[in-house]
Amino acid sequence: MADETAKAQAAQPGGDTIFGKIIRKEIPVNLLYEDDQCVAFPDIAPQAPTHILVVPKKPIVQLSKAEESDSALLGHLMIVAKKCAEQAGLSKGYRIVINDGPDGGQSVYHIHIHVLGGRQMGWPPG
Repeated sequence: MADETAKAQAAQPGGDTIFGKIIRKEIPVNLLYEDDQCVAFPDIAPQAPTHILVVPKKPIVQLSKAEESDSALLGHLMIVAKKCAEQAGLSKGYRIVINDGPDGGQSVYHIHIHVLGGRQMGWPPG
């Protein structure tokens, strides 16, 4: 966890990200879902038995920078997250997380949804 916090504190907004490279197929991943608006794939550093990332193809830097015109896309990402959770068999529940900024734990400045499941989640998080 300390490593993730350090990454979030060091990350900088702007420029290309690993997600841009995945969307352009420059970095191969096991795509669980893809449509014209987003992709979904397993996280390479899972924080739960099931940890899926849902990433829009439009590079919104972070949730706090999203605009009103992004509303439909953001809603679509939530529906895709639900579909991925169903496909992964998370019938007992799951957690949806969007990190925003350094104090929110954001380490990649391209908005993405974490779908976490397969174990009991604690509260409060973090």
